[in-house]
Amino acid sequence: MKVLLVYPEFPDTFWSFKHALKFIRKKAGSPPLGLLTVAALLPEAWEKRLLDLNVSQLTAQDLAWADYVFVSAMVVQRHSARDLIARCKEAGVKVVAGGPLFTMEHENFPEVDHFVLNEAELTLPPFLADLAAGCAQRLYTTTEFPDIRQTPAPLWHLADLKHYETVSIQFSRGCPFNCDFCNVTALLGHRPRTKTAAQIIAELDGLYALGWRKNVFFVDDNFIGNKKQLKSEVLPALIRWRKGKSGMPFNTEVSINLADDDELMQLMAQAGFDTVFVGIETPNEDSLIECSKTQNKGRDMVESVKRLQRAGLQVQGGFIVGFDSDPPSIFQQQIDFIQKSGVVTAMVGLLQAPPGTRLYERMKSEGRLVSEMSGDNVDGSTNIIPKMGLETLREGYRKILDQIYAPRVYYERVLTFLREYRPPKIRVRLDLQHILALVRSIYQLGIRDVARKHYWRVFFWTLFRRPRLFPLAITLSIYGFHFRQVIQLHVG
Repeated sequence: MKVLLVYPEFPDTFWSFKHALKFIRKKAGSPPLGLLTVAALLPEAWEKRLLDLNVSQLTAQDLAWADYVFVSAMVVQRHSARDLIARCKEAGVKVVAGGPLFTMEHENFPEVDHFVLNEAELTLPPFLADLAAGCAQRLYTTTEFPDIRQTPAPLWHLADLKHYETVSIQFSRGCPFNCDFCNVTALLGHRPRTKTAAQIIAELDGLYALGWRKNVFFVDDNFIGNKKQLKSEVLPALIRWRKGKSGMPFNTEVSINLADDDELMQLMAQAGFDTVFVGIETPNEDSLIECSKTQNKGRDMVESVKRLQRAGLQVQGGFIVGFDSDPPSIFQQQIDFIQKSGVVTAMVGLLQAPPGTRLYERMKSEGRLVSEMSGDNVDGSTNIIPKMGLETLREGYRKILDQIYAPRVYYERVLTFLREYRPPKIRVRLDLQHILALVRSIYQLGIRDVARKHYWRVFFWTLFRRPRLFPLAITLSIYGFHFRQVIQLHVG
């Protein structure tokens, strides 16, 4: 069997980093972890090729070679996935689809031959058995959750890693919290299921042997869902593994209660974590109660963010406006919080209701669902009717983005963060492209850009006051350029 594993293209979004990646001549952020893991679950004798449409084009020769096309996608890749499926149908190639998009919306893709939904460790084996017996069904799904201690390492060799800046790996699935708007627990359950430390080390060894030295993103929806195992097994193993090695800084997603655990923060920094994404959502306590964001309630959120920064963890934040409990002042409150906390990478979106969430069911019962969600966090869209009125919400949303990503305000936030941040001691070698990225940033941001005076202020402040943070300051300056391009594209 010849299988072509195809990853649809990402549109130009907040997290695509397309404009930033051009500075280091990379084509995409990271290779598709899901498809590379599925590849490891397929029969060893099968021929397998990976085609990432963010990196290369799909050709007629590719389709002529393949017996089956396997496609996995997230909601934001919906349009590219539709185009891909249509091309496969024209070429007469059968399509097998899985991943979050199809798990939530498989009924919207009648052209797909077989759906292998939920987690492939459980649904792929019966499909393969039926396929071998000549009686493959159209739909394979489950309500069970697999033991990921049996999950094989992804087949990294299928990806041309030179095109990427980050590689993703996974330690756990599931989250102990139950936020009203989040579909993680609907897809992956409440009880965090984890791999062993030996599995993680083996995956990292495989990447290191391939010459990988750049970023590694742990894609867990909440990396600290099982603190006990992290402290006793995984982080000590990562600390031992890192000795004598260079590069490979880690980043991941955590809940804000990490800031309450000094030991865990210290262990993460020692293990090589330097960045965490945190769902901060809102500084409005009533809105936190509304969405059951219990871990964020009753705390000084600015101080929690700064505790993480001082521990060596840059905080990237997710923020939401459009809760029923949001007051008219919420837009300025969000601006003030983001600036004061020094959350440089602040993803602000309108409240959306993914299928499978309690919010979706509540909006459906109230007759407030209006369309399918886009999956794009910063395109200014929502699939619900907000209580404050859609125009009021969109106007306030534009105000937030216009202010926090205005060059003067953005660069000031970079300085606020750099004053607080105490980076972990990870030895990272700068390659030629990163040195050239500095040159390109000087030209693009320091000469051509209308905000060049703010760029030079951060440039020289960091160079003379926090020289260890100089590469990070340049990176954040380039991020700001990307964010401005995306916001201009989406909300004008």
